[in-house]
Formats: sequence, C-alpha cells, structure tokens
Amino acid sequence: MGTSGVDLVLPLVLLAAVVAVAAYTYLTRRRRTTTRTTPHGGVPVPEVAELDARSRDALVATDDAVRTSREELGFAVALAGHTAARRCAEALAHAEAELTAAFHLRQEVDDARLEDEVARRTMLEEVLARCAEADAALDDAAPDADALRGLPGAAPEAVGAARRLHGELDARLGTAEAALVAIRRRYAESAAAPVATAPEQARARLDFAADRLARALAPGADAVRELRAAEGALDQAARLVEAVDRRAMELAESAGRLPGALAEAEADLAAAQKVLAGVAETELVEWMSRADLRGRTARLEAVLGDVRQSVEADRHDPVDALRRVCEADAALDAALAEVRGPGEVARRARAFLGLALLSARSAVGAAGEYVATHRGVVRSPARTRLAEARRQLAEAETAVGAETLEHREDALPLAQGADGLARSAQALAEQDVRLHGPPPATATGPDLTALAVLGGILLPGGGPARFGGPATRGRTAAGPGNPSGEVS
Repeated sequence: MGTSGVDLVLPLVLLAAVVAVAAYTYLTRRRRTTTRTTPHGGVPVPEVAELDARSRDALVATDDAVRTSREELGFAVALAGHTAARRCAEALAHAEAELTAAFHLRQEVDDARLEDEVARRTMLEEVLARCAEADAALDDAAPDADALRGLPGAAPEAVGAARRLHGELDARLGTAEAALVAIRRRYAESAAAPVATAPEQARARLDFAADRLARALAPGADAVRELRAAEGALDQAARLVEAVDRRAMELAESAGRLPGALAEAEADLAAAQKVLAGVAETELVEWMSRADLRGRTARLEAVLGDVRQSVEADRHDPVDALRRVCEADAALDAALAEVRGPGEVARRARAFLGLALLSARSAVGAAGEYVATHRGVVRSPARTRLAEARRQLAEAETAVGAETLEHREDALPLAQGADGLARSAQALAEQDVRLHGPPPATATGPDLTALAVLGGILLPGGGPARFGGPATRGRTAAGPGNPSGEVS
C-alpha cells in the first residue's frame, strides 16, 4: 500500500514544531542568563556573579576609605582636639561597624558556598548596602573634616607637627633595627619573618614623608594634599616600627611560656599513654575510639619531639612552637576530659585559652600591619579573613569575661579560629603583593611614588579626601578592583 502525501507532511510538521519550541526555550533561557530583568520588565537585575565581583570591589574601596579616615581622625584630633573632631569620630565608628558587618556577611558567603541563588543574592546585596551606608557616613562627616583642615594656620601647624613626628619615628627606627638584629641572632628566621623588611619599609616611607613635607609649604603647592600624603606615610612608618617592637615582646612572652606548656603537654602525653594501656576497648569506646585517642597521642608526641629538638638547637620560633604545642595538646586534652575531674578540666581550659589568645593576638596584629602597609594591592579575600579574625578575637575576649560557663567555653574555639583566619589573611595578602611585584628601584633607592601606591597612600594631584568628601573626589592610587585609579 502506498504512502499518501498527508502521511509524509504530518510528521514533518510535528518535528518542525518540536524544533521551534526547543529553540525558543533555549534562546529565552540564554537571554535570561545574559541579562535578568525585574518581574515588571524594568531595570536589568545584575547576575549573582556580577554582584559577587561588585561586593569584593566595594569591600576593598570601603575598607580603604575607613582606614584613611581613621588616619585622618588621628591627625585631626592632634590638631583640633577630641571635642572638635567628635562628629568625625562618630561617623567613623558607624562606618567601621557597617564595614565589619559587611565583611562578616562576605565571609559567610565564602564559607557556605551557597547553591541557593536567592539566598546568595540577598547576602551579596546586603554587603553592598552596608558598604554604601559606611561610605555615606564618611561623606556626611567630610565637611567637618575639611573644616578642621581649613582652620586658620592649620597647614603650617600641621606640617610642624608632622615634622616633629618624623623626627621621633626616625629615632625609634634605629631602636627597631637593633631589635630586629637581636631577634635574628636569638631565634629562627621564621620568628623574624613577619617584620623582616619592616625597618627598610619604614625608612622608605619616612623618606617619602620628608619629601612631601618639603613640598607642602612651597609656593603654589597644594599644602593639604601634600600634607595628607606625608601623614599617610608617617602613619605607616609608625605601624612598621611598632610592629618590630611588638614582635620582640611577643617572642619574649612566648619563649617564657613555652617551658610550662611543654611540661603540661608531657604530662598529658603520659596520661594518654596510661589510659591506652589500662582501659579496655569496651570501656574506651564509650567516649572515644582507641584509634582516635592513639592518633591524637601520636600527633602530640611528634610535635613535642620536633619542638624540643628546635629549642635544643637554639634556633626555634617561640610563637610558632607555642601555637603548635597548644593546638596538639588541646586536641588530646579534649579526649582526656572524660577521665579528669571538673576542677582539672577548668584549669587546663584556662591555660589553653591564655596561650590561644596570645597566639591569636600575634597573628591578627601581624596580618593587620601587613595589610595596612600594602593595602594598595591587597584584595578582598585577605581583607575579609582579617576582618573576620578580628571579629572572632573580639568575641573570644568578650567570652572570657562572660558570666556563664557556657559562654566562657566559646572563647577557646573563637581564639583558635581567629588565629587560623589571621594566618590565612597574611598568606593571601603576601600572595597579592608577590603578584603585584616589588616597587621599582631608582638610582638612590625604591621609587617612592610606586611605594606609595603599594601602601595605598593618597597622592597629591587628585586623591579623595579621607572621610570620602565629595568635594574632593577624583583620582586615588590604583588598586584591586580599581586598576585605572579612577573614583566613580
């Protein structure tokens, strides 16, 4: 029997219809992926990936604005007093609180790896909103900051104060250089690593500040902008000098605490070995498997052996050694808590907390100084981890004084979390600096302008005023998310 024309046409029509529907669906989905629109066909809604990138850039820009505003406030208070600068101080405090909340949200987004697009979008939009609120607070205080800068005779007086500070820092720098030499003689190179280049960087910033101060009162100079650049460099030089002093104190305190920590850890190790030898598997399994306890015991034993070897060789890093002993011993101590009395458990918890706080403060301080003095090239991930480390450290210190035992027990994990986040922040910041490369050298030393860009110092010729004053918006040092240096 032959096939009619209708029998051939009908399947072809159906196939064409299926292809048309599939093509329409594909194109519609592609258009939605490329540009989302509001339900009412209004302004295009940015994709989550775009919001993610914008939130990172906003955090960097707002963090820089808050940091420079903090520097400006310090000099404004020195010039005009706390009362005159109170509105600026209040605006800065509000901006800092908003920025801290924004960083915390960003950390939650990074940690959660949310697959729910709506939830991720909501959190990223809140990050942007909080950054905008912080920026607005600084903008509102800009007229007050500008008024303080414009006081009669303010520029010459401020230049004089900056020159005096320069002289003080120059004298302190010699002490810091001697302290670094002593650290290197006594400890392993890793102990000096966080501040190994601090004196050299401080010297370069002092040279930059001296150059800008010389220009500030020259005929036709923009005294305020030159002064701001000098003050930014002086603030960073002070941070670098203080970092060496702080590192020397941290190493001395850690070295003093290390023998006691080692003795406690040895006692815990002996107790664990006794438990493993004397408790039957049927009894042990009620609170911990024998393999888990044996693993924690072996880890502490290895750490103790390594630390004691480095101490005996007289080339150890007390801060790192104390951290490693504390972490391994705390893990084993948690397993032994079931066979100890409440009093001993509480005593050991207090001891671990003290050591963890010491380590966390050291790590947060080191990362904070590194980011502050290299902020021109440090990106959002490092800043986010640093902000979260600071938040957790503050919560740990608050928990120490809590009235309830339940809240006090939160302090140790918070301190340990702050320590880990700070070290991660430092590693990420150092990676950003390596990717950027060192400032180019001139015949007489580093290129001071390039060094200023690396440090995020606002240069004369168009940098936005600290406190983000709209009247002086323009060009700032180029940095992450702002490669051209333009300010929107």
